[in-house]
Amino acid sequence: MTDDELLTKLDDSTRNATRHQIDALRSILDQNGSVAYLQPYLPPHNTPPDAAAFRRSVPLSTYDDYAEFINQMADTPHIRHQQPLLSVDPLLCFFYSSGTSSPRPKLIPYFDSKLSKAASFIAHQGGSAILRRLFPPRPSVNKIMWFIYADNVTTTRGGFKVMAASTYPLQSGNANWSQLSFISSPREVILGSNVEHQMYCHLLCGLRNCDSIDAVRAPYAIGLIKVFRLLESKWEQMCNDLEHGIPNLEIADVAMRDSVVDVLGGPQPDLAKRLRTVFEGKSWSGIVSKLWPNARYVKCVATGSMEQYYSKLKHHAGEIPLLGGDYFASECCVGINLDITQPPEKTKFVLLPTAAYFEFLPFDMNETNDASAETVDISGVEVGKMYQVVVTTYRGFYRYHLGDIVRVVGFYNLSPEVEFVMRAPKGPGEIITEKDLMSAMQSFQLMLENAMATEITEFASFLDTELSPKQLKVFAEVGERCMLFTQEKIEDSLVVLRRCCSSVEDGLGGIYKVQRDRGEAGPLLLYVVKSGSFDRLSQVAIGNGAPASQYKPPKIIRNREIVWLLEESALVTIS
Repeated sequence: MTDDELLTKLDDSTRNATRHQIDALRSILDQNGSVAYLQPYLPPHNTPPDAAAFRRSVPLSTYDDYAEFINQMADTPHIRHQQPLLSVDPLLCFFYSSGTSSPRPKLIPYFDSKLSKAASFIAHQGGSAILRRLFPPRPSVNKIMWFIYADNVTTTRGGFKVMAASTYPLQSGNANWSQLSFISSPREVILGSNVEHQMYCHLLCGLRNCDSIDAVRAPYAIGLIKVFRLLESKWEQMCNDLEHGIPNLEIADVAMRDSVVDVLGGPQPDLAKRLRTVFEGKSWSGIVSKLWPNARYVKCVATGSMEQYYSKLKHHAGEIPLLGGDYFASECCVGINLDITQPPEKTKFVLLPTAAYFEFLPFDMNETNDASAETVDISGVEVGKMYQVVVTTYRGFYRYHLGDIVRVVGFYNLSPEVEFVMRAPKGPGEIITEKDLMSAMQSFQLMLENAMATEITEFASFLDTELSPKQLKVFAEVGERCMLFTQEKIEDSLVVLRRCCSSVEDGLGGIYKVQRDRGEAGPLLLYVVKSGSFDRLSQVAIGNGAPASQYKPPKIIRNREIVWLLEESALVTIS
């Protein structure tokens, strides 16, 4: 299918959104209406219910409603599955969820569904067609420095592999590595087992091929932030490696080392000298075009919790455009970004009516949302209103809370356009949103920069409901060169931090303010933690199975294990 044909098909699906939604639900129930999960809710006859009857009969669900079935599938070998539990299609593997508010990711079953593959084809290929329309391929500058990691593949007791969704095409046994020759790193780097070493080698290969790099890509903005931090701290070693044609001896993986040696192609003293001149300029503004002069774009997801990294990435990219991603979840495709050149605050996604059956549960951040509220379908949403996204997928989730809140901002043809607002509140009595926290911490960052030239590199919050009254704890990580807490500056630093702490409280939103005024929440507790604390969290999460390529630092923490790790790293606590 040509790019024009793909985009025409995509356009057609949005013009007939309601019909495609009816067809999607009918296809899902025709295929999976007899599975164990649905049996208590659907009548025992061959005709699947219509959409209204389906919504009346089947309750809204969360991951916990599927956990017993998922654990049973994960623990049972293929041959022992007698009755289909969630889908009649064969179970291929499990995907790790990308959420990281707790240290262990969820398992998302991945079934071999022809219907799902057909539904997601337009989403994935349509996004690629949009990119090619903006940046047509060039024969001479044809490499992408793509920070992907086919990592953390584990096996369940039943013998099923568990991996990131983005890893599956590389680990499924059907990977066509010749089609990935446009990636500047060799296969052995992508398949390595040490994320920091892989990142180092990705960079080293990208620097070796600097004149052939057309683009820089990563799944999420945080991945590129870590890349540039590593580059800033290791550039001298990388230049030495290029000069001698051998990677750093810390890279212990023999296959990865040997493959990088091949890419380097022997000593490169002239290239090393040229790159040293760039690095010694000590200017990281526009560093992408300085190092990779033919790069045309940088691409990653920068919406939602990734938005905080956008300005830093923009600083590094300079005049090179930052392109956004589509709205995909481990459970299903949701929406496509038709204008990937827009910044996060203007990014909107067109809902894909063929990708799943969508429902929308009204949500108001300033009210206690009624658990008995009814959903509306794709034709019933209203511009300007917020909704929790509910999906019925081709792969075993039925009226499932995806965990996202979106705002409808318009319509493309007849399909809603939405902007991502935040992850849905999950904890008991949560009193702030990710957006509240990000807004408050931006103000905090500005105050610290103005008062003390100090950078906040990461942050998160935790609502401690075991205290009476409950208390919000905010953790802020300072940059590596922070001099806040030297003996000479400690008193002045504490004065500034107390003033900043008050500013953070003022910016945490209406629900927080009301509960503080009523005495239902105690005063904010601010922990300033040392540099590297959030990297430690990522190491714990990855060690527990979270995919390195999909890891997102938590903003709203809901697990005490994470809180204890951060509290142990505190340099100072302010209330």
